[in-house]
Amino acid sequence: MRKINKLPRIIKIYRIDGFKVYAIFNNGAPRIIDFKSLFDQWNYANDDFRSKLLSKDVFQKITLKEGTICWPDLVQKTKLSNGMEFEVAFDLDPLVLYEASQPDTEAIKNLQFGHLIKAARKDAGLTQEELAKRSGTTKNYISRIENNQSDIEIGTLFKIIEVGLGKKLSIQIQ
Repeated sequence: MRKINKLPRIIKIYRIDGFKVYAIFNNGAPRIIDFKSLFDQWNYANDDFRSKLLSKDVFQKITLKEGTICWPDLVQKTKLSNGMEFEVAFDLDPLVLYEASQPDTEAIKNLQFGHLIKAARKDAGLTQEELAKRSGTTKNYISRIENNQSDIEIGTLFKIIEVGLGKKLSIQIQ
């Protein structure tokens, strides 16, 4: 996946399984946040306010707000230096969540199609060098794509599939 070139934000939660949250960050990275592990690490059991998150019923009320995870029913009172008080929903820093999360390898596998290109190339009886020549790229680049070590632009993918392999590229959104 690409480097983070801006602050990480969660753009979608696509699955919640117990205390594990599967989310996509703004860099396109699907990641798994294991909150059970984090809550243990952060010693939430010994904090009257945060220990409420150890209840599955409370935890499951998780929402996404402004690029991070929050619990709207878990409200904290905040007091400013000028004496003004207000209530805010408990949330967690998305940078902390990103750094504490792990890549969702299953979801990433679905984004990687190097194995499909490799299988199609072999079925066509072509070497990487022959495919590279036909599609106007290099053997090294074909190798990196087949080994899922390089991102690929849609135009280059089109050239490799349609021109290099003589196949039809079809992208489906379900």
